[in-house]
Amino acid sequence: MSEGKLYPNCDSNVWLRSCEEEVAEPLQGHITGTIPTWLRGSLLRNGPGSLKVGSMRYKHLFDSAALLHRFSIHDGTVTYQSRFLRSQTYKRNRAANRIVVTEFGTQAVPDPCHTIFDRVSAIFSPGEAMSDNAMISLYPFGDEIYAFTEAPIIHRIDPVTLDTLERRNLAESVALINHTSHPHVMPNRDVYNVGMSIVRGRLKHVVVKFPFSEKGDMFSTARIVGSIKPRWPLHPAYMHTFGVTENYFVIVEQPLSVSIVSVVRNQIVNKPLSSSLQWYHGHKTHIVLISRKSGQEVKRYQTDTLFFLHIINCFERDGRLVVDLCAYKDAKVLDAMYIAAIETMQSNADYADWFRGRPIRLDIDLQAPAMTIIQPAKLTDVGCETPRIHYEQYNGLPYKYFYAISSDVDAENPGAIIKVDTCSGETIKWWDTDCYPSEPIFIPTPDAKEEDDGVIVSALVFGGDERRVAMVVLDARTLTELGRACFATPSPAPKCLHGWFLPEQ
Repeated sequence: MSEGKLYPNCDSNVWLRSCEEEVAEPLQGHITGTIPTWLRGSLLRNGPGSLKVGSMRYKHLFDSAALLHRFSIHDGTVTYQSRFLRSQTYKRNRAANRIVVTEFGTQAVPDPCHTIFDRVSAIFSPGEAMSDNAMISLYPFGDEIYAFTEAPIIHRIDPVTLDTLERRNLAESVALINHTSHPHVMPNRDVYNVGMSIVRGRLKHVVVKFPFSEKGDMFSTARIVGSIKPRWPLHPAYMHTFGVTENYFVIVEQPLSVSIVSVVRNQIVNKPLSSSLQWYHGHKTHIVLISRKSGQEVKRYQTDTLFFLHIINCFERDGRLVVDLCAYKDAKVLDAMYIAAIETMQSNADYADWFRGRPIRLDIDLQAPAMTIIQPAKLTDVGCETPRIHYEQYNGLPYKYFYAISSDVDAENPGAIIKVDTCSGETIKWWDTDCYPSEPIFIPTPDAKEEDDGVIVSALVFGGDERRVAMVVLDARTLTELGRACFATPSPAPKCLHGWFLPEQ
């Protein structure tokens, strides 16, 4: 056991790295094992890339400058690239060589180019009032790939070079104030997302549809197709994901709320968004169903007080609705991602509990009266985060398996990939010493017959070597390692968050 460390098997430094040199020209990977030759395409990743601007440093992991990664897989070989997203925030900070744009958890230094009157007027342009540092996820809109954060600004990227191509403010097309970082891409390639908007003078949670278009412009025809009133009109619930089933959009209203009054005040005085969040202790969590046909609220149910970031999957079966999600007892996990908290975790006896999430199932009788209390059931007693399923075939439908990474920092192997059988609760793991995988993405074999007939691909970083990055390929049925590609990077390689696999056409 390491001297004085509460969590000796967890190296928090993988989250504290700052990339100092991009990898614009593809690096050739050193292959061990075998990368299946049928696996062809690009594993695109997004996540925190640099905590530093000049002599200044961000205070929260969500503030780190977005870094894009690409693992290009072809004929058993893999190459690697990384580029910073050229957001307006990135360019302004780099030009000033200091943090001049306030982020989720970091207050910027005063910018002489922006007066208090600029900040007041920016309130009426929501997309422009927030940082556009889109460092959470990547999603396709037709044949285009966009980087996402929760501000209504998305950036189109070149999936080959990782160049930043275009900046879109969705507040201008569908009047969104914000949206989730995880839209849903449907089998017909329509895209749905949930956000907040002003509808006839009232703040509402809305569902937005971006109809698929062969021409590529899915934004000019975007429209609101559903809405609900927040249960606390001036304190709408914070949402990072939502669910979609055959008949419903599933909205989970948790007790973590965003104070609209605080958002406006903090915009004027240049305070971080995190200071606008309020936890309603002791209040139940609501599960709200919006009809996909009418766009209206159908019914809402209650469950225990919980905080969540990611829904695993939702589906309807035999007159019931199932909602699976990764749940925490409160929102302390957001506090755990402050840089000071990460740096001091090894002496914080409460830190593991802040991250003590568990995957749960809410099994709802659709005939039950409104506001019926639903008792959650654990899917497994293992901490799981960034869950993924066989998305293209099973999103919104009955399913059996999901894949995740460990969220238990005090586990024997905190850097583990986990497969959970939602029917039996059986759990299997893959891990390597001092190795930290990112979100596991399932890719089916070309002739897949079973739900788990395919591979898992995941980006890896390592505790002992900050200039080493890899991509591993696992058999999705057994989590047996098939092969990996390793790369020596010219500067530290930070851990990424979310991404997308683009098959080779």
